[in-house]
Amino acid sequence: MPDHVHVILTPSIDESRQLVISLVEIMKAMKGASSHAINHRLGSHATIWQEESFDRVVRSSENLDAKIAYILQNPVRKGLVADWRHYKWIWQVPEDNPYAPPASILKHP
Repeated sequence: MPDHVHVILTPSIDESRQLVISLVEIMKAMKGASSHAINHRLGSHATIWQEESFDRVVRSSENLDAKIAYILQNPVRKGLVADWRHYKWIWQVPEDNPYAPPASILKHP
């Protein structure tokens, strides 16, 4: 989206430290790398991201399916495209992914 990003992720385990990588650490790395790349491309030193992030823990596959459907429909609700499949910044789940949500929730209403 032009003014925000949605990310669904599962934190990994840092084997060397024997701990789950924290969301704070993941977000810091993502924001740092993307800010650097954006500013390099634009030739600026602007602040790209807000300090805070808004996170939710998804505890069931139904909740995950609902979150995915919400994210996919975001550019449609914003009027950027008529169908989420045409939005160039959406990563599309491969058809053969056994963990993908049912196609019925991904369809434009």
